[in-house]
Amino acid sequence: MSLAAYIREDLKQRIQSQQKLPCKLTLPGLATHYQVSITPVRTAVAKLIAEGVVRKQSNGRLDVIPRRSPTGGVTAKAIGPPKTAADWDQTLVEEVMVASLERDAVHLREEALAQKYDIGRSVIRQSLSRLAGAGLIEHVPRRGWRVHPIQGEDLCAYLEIREALELKALELAKPHLVRQDLDQMLEGNPPTPGHELPRLDNRLHKYLIEKSGNRYIQNFFGQYTAAYYTAVLDRAAPEAHVVAEMAAQHRQILKALVAKHWARARRALSEHIQAQHPIAMKMVDVLLEEARD
Repeated sequence: MSLAAYIREDLKQRIQSQQKLPCKLTLPGLATHYQVSITPVRTAVAKLIAEGVVRKQSNGRLDVIPRRSPTGGVTAKAIGPPKTAADWDQTLVEEVMVASLERDAVHLREEALAQKYDIGRSVIRQSLSRLAGAGLIEHVPRRGWRVHPIQGEDLCAYLEIREALELKALELAKPHLVRQDLDQMLEGNPPTPGHELPRLDNRLHKYLIEKSGNRYIQNFFGQYTAAYYTAVLDRAAPEAHVVAEMAAQHRQILKALVAKHWARARRALSEHIQAQHPIAMKMVDVLLEEARD
């Protein structure tokens, strides 16, 4: 949903449900309330005028058109705000991840992505530019944004760095762990009977990184590269038995943390991250085999 569409829909529902407007019905007032420029506000108001919800008076002021049947109120629905720049970055990281699983280099096109997500090209371009700055893609004039196929050695190198940093995060986080948090994550990774789909709560990794209090570790995992490889690893492990194994590994780590058995927790965390090597490499090998066919 674009900014203009969000503003239009929010105002329309407020008016039709006879709620009080959040601010004066002026372009500057609306722009201030929604924390946007005048442009999307002007677009939204123009559509509301065309729909007969709002009118412009002879003196140029905007006014709500009274409803003919005030007794038949419309119930307002909750409308989520439009995606932020960070949301679009994550969405396009997913696009890059999928494209990188092709056997040959793929060129992402701004026009196609803008149409797919019903958003302006400028939003797409800005997000892709940030991903290019992180080295995930490169801009090719008149071709688009080039995504190279994933390389197994790059994935292994990332996992090695990830293991070292998460182990350091665990060490730093020890004094700041909260028993209630650990218990909640244990509940999110329960043992699963054979006839049920396994459940996986992945909060543990982010939790340790956050509790470490080390901004350099936090910055590494906040980068686009980490988001990309996280998406790759999630894509590589969709099978139920793999999810069940990962949940069991999480339980081992969490139980060790609850018991404050730090050596066991380090060992379990290390084994858990290392176990993702063969899973991810299997996916890469399949792609390479397809490329040779």
